[in-house]
Amino acid sequence: MTGADLQTLLIEKWGYSFDIQFRRTQGKIFLQVMWRYLEQASFPLSEEEYLAHLSQVMLYLHEWGQVDYVQQWIAQTRDRPRLGKAVSIPLPLGARALEWLTDEF
Repeated sequence: MTGADLQTLLIEKWGYSFDIQFRRTQGKIFLQVMWRYLEQASFPLSEEEYLAHLSQVMLYLHEWGQVDYVQQWIAQTRDRPRLGKAVSIPLPLGARALEWLTDEF
């Protein structure tokens, strides 16, 4: 799965190219589908920058072995990103989470 594949998945699920961010809280890492999206005039990234960002997200998900988990979670959730409320996907990294808890996110 590539960054472009992730964009397609988001569009098929929610109709927009939503922003994706990693967040860490209390020793856990979450993938968050934010309420901002590429098709908004005020979105801060160009399409090229957005796809590069999604490619970076996919790099991490592949490294962590979480691609299938995230795909299934998105397919099954009834939640929807809306203003001020992201859809949070908890990533079950277990003990490996400590390896990735850097200030990079």
